[in-house]
Amino acid sequence: MSSTSRTAIRTASARAGLVISALCVIAFLIWQGIAAQGAPDPLGARTNPTVAALDIAVLVFREGLECILVLAAITASMTGARRAYRRPVAVGAGFAFFATLLTWCIAVGIMSQLTESVPALDLQAATGLLAVIVLLVIMNWFFHKIYWGGWIRAHNRRRKSLIDNGRMTEVSTTRLRWGLILLGFTSLYREGFEVVLFLQSYNLRLGGGVVLKGTLLGLALSGVVAVLTFVLQQRLPYRKMLIATGILLGVVLLVMVGEQAQEMQLAHWIPTTPIQSLANFIPPWLNLWFAVFPTYETITAQLLAAGLVIGSYYAARHFGARSSPATEPLQPPGQSRINTGLIKRLPVVAR
Repeated sequence: MSSTSRTAIRTASARAGLVISALCVIAFLIWQGIAAQGAPDPLGARTNPTVAALDIAVLVFREGLECILVLAAITASMTGARRAYRRPVAVGAGFAFFATLLTWCIAVGIMSQLTESVPALDLQAATGLLAVIVLLVIMNWFFHKIYWGGWIRAHNRRRKSLIDNGRMTEVSTTRLRWGLILLGFTSLYREGFEVVLFLQSYNLRLGGGVVLKGTLLGLALSGVVAVLTFVLQQRLPYRKMLIATGILLGVVLLVMVGEQAQEMQLAHWIPTTPIQSLANFIPPWLNLWFAVFPTYETITAQLLAAGLVIGSYYAARHFGARSSPATEPLQPPGQSRINTGLIKRLPVVAR
C-alpha cells in the first residue's frame, strides 16, 4: 500500500473519530433530555445536575488533553529501535489511572468522615473554595508558557537521561524500565489528582451519579483524542483544542465562583447584600445555569475572577513576546512526517 493511500485512510479514520465523538455528545444530551422527560427546562430543579455533568466533562476532557500532549511529547522520539521504550511509559500511565481511582475512593472516604463532625454547609463551602483554586491552577493562563515549557521540558530531560544511562549496563537497563514507568505515572497522575480534588465539591452537593456521568463523557472524548494521537498518529490542532476548552473552562470558573460565593453566604462566611435594582432583571434560569445572583458579593467575586483570567492572559502574551526562550526540536533528524506535524502543534519547549 502506498504512502498516499495510508495517509488517506488515516485522514478518513480521523474524521470518523471526530464524528463519533460528536455523536457521543449528542447522544448524551438526547439521553439526558429523555431522562428529564423532554428538553431540559432551565427553570426546572433537575437541570442543575445536567449543567454540572457538562462542566465536569469539560474539566476531565481538558485534563485528559493535557495528559495526552505530555505523553505525546515524551514518546515522540521513541521510534525505530527506541519504540520498545513506549511500553513502560504506557504501563506507568496505566498504573496512574488506577492510582487516581484509588485516590478518589480515599478522598470520598475522608469527606464522608468529615460530614459527621463538620456542618454540611461549612464543608461544602470549604470544598467549593478548594475547587475554585484548583480550577484556577488548571487554567494557568498567566503561567501557561512557563507551565507547559517547564513541565514538558522536565519530562523530556528525564527521558533523555534515562535512555542515555540505559545503554551502559544491564543494571541501568532495569533502572531505565522503572524510570520510564515512573515517567508515565507522573505524567498522568498529576492531572488525575487535580481532577479528584476538583470533583469533591460536586460529589458533596450532587452525589456520585452526576460526577460519574460527566467523568465518563470527558473520558470518552479524551479516549477519542488518544486513539487519534497514539494509534492512528494523526496531526490534530492541539493548540486550538486547548484554547476552545480553555474558554469553556472560563465559563465553568464563573459558574463555580458564583456558586461558591453563595455557599459561603449560606454558611455565614461572608455577608449577603442584595442588589434590589437587579433582583427584577435577573431571571431564575440565570441562577441555575450561570450562578448569577443579585448580591454584591457574588457578582463582585465573578467580576474579579473574570478580570483575573482575562488580565493574566494578556499579561502572559505581553511578557511572553518580550522573552521567548531558546528552543530545540523534540524529535531527532529523520523523524516521521506525521510525528513532526504532531510536535509542531505542541507548545514550543527545549529538550
